[in-house]
Amino acid sequence: MSPFDLPEGDPFGPHNLPYGVFSLRDSGQRTVGVRLGDHVLDAGAAARALGSPHAGLLTRPTLNPLLAAGRTTWSEVRGSLTEWVTDPSLRETLAPLLHPLSSVALHLPFEVADYVDFYASEHHARNAGAIFRPDAADTLLPNWKHLPIGYHGRAGTVVVSGTDIVRPSGQRKAPTAPAPVFGPSARLDIEAEVGFVVGTPSQQGRPVPLSGFREHVFGLCLLNDWSARDIQAWEYVPLGPFLAKSFATSVSAWITPLEALDAARVSPPERTHPLLPYLDDTSGEPAGYDLRISVAVNGHVVSEPPFSTMYWTAAQQLAHMTVNGASLRTGDLYGSGTVSGPAEHQRGCLLELTWNGRDPLELPDGKRTYLEDGDVVTLSAWAPGPDGSRVGLGEVSGRVLAG
Repeated sequence: MSPFDLPEGDPFGPHNLPYGVFSLRDSGQRTVGVRLGDHVLDAGAAARALGSPHAGLLTRPTLNPLLAAGRTTWSEVRGSLTEWVTDPSLRETLAPLLHPLSSVALHLPFEVADYVDFYASEHHARNAGAIFRPDAADTLLPNWKHLPIGYHGRAGTVVVSGTDIVRPSGQRKAPTAPAPVFGPSARLDIEAEVGFVVGTPSQQGRPVPLSGFREHVFGLCLLNDWSARDIQAWEYVPLGPFLAKSFATSVSAWITPLEALDAARVSPPERTHPLLPYLDDTSGEPAGYDLRISVAVNGHVVSEPPFSTMYWTAAQQLAHMTVNGASLRTGDLYGSGTVSGPAEHQRGCLLELTWNGRDPLELPDGKRTYLEDGDVVTLSAWAPGPDGSRVGLGEVSGRVLAG
């Protein structure tokens, strides 16, 4: 079968075309590609062969030049790629430029400028509050319904799917212990998240409004915010996460452009508290996304978190992130925070799934409270596409190595 003739319902068909950066295993030279089924099209070589004016953006070793080009160019490039892979008269030209995924190496698709992570799921926030503040009258902190809570992470430790994760070491202290000890984390966790990739920068001192989301954000990807819960519990007061989060964040090798997800846009949950004007999205277009996520440990699905339940949207997060005048840079990445739903099988981290170790998961290879050395965590997802199709998101996977 020709790589252009995809099986019916393939989630990586011409309606999707996520972007990545790849190299042939015998060359090592990186270039931009788009995924079509289980192949990758050398987008730069295709653009040169077909005389595209955007060839210069697609022959780079990173997506950053394309990200910086802006929404009009994003749309033009996507339109050209869609036309190329669906035009039968171009098959002979493009066929040599399609490579099986098994024959290429995939790389971090863009240079990460800054990294911010949020805390946008009400279900996750309430569960975490119930675990750590079981006697509280309300497990949500007073500010949670008024602004998207977030923290600045470490851009230099964002890694592409398939990168091994070394168990981090740090200080930890049991509640009854007289002093902290140092050593490898004993409560290594994952957080199933969605990452949003900024393309067009903004000027310092000028906040980006809700309406500017699609002008500045190029696309999204799955993201695993690895977390050392025992280190986090000791260090996070009073300034929040630090070493417990900064050792690694895994992202997919494929960035799905927002245009591919127009059919998946939904309204967020009903707002229960009045929002300040810069966050008030009650009269705007739907800003949530219906993404169906699966979390697997060693190939066994342990959770299916629904992104449509997220209280704070990516547009609100962007507006809040810049409302103080902070500028955006091409390649900025911000994470949604753990995606969790109302049901037990929809919880997006082991902290919730095992209720901080109280209720171990039963896996085919044994019980788990937190991750063990050798465990492989894989996030995958799909979203509704046009005409009943599915849009696949590139998976993000990582194996835990002993620290």
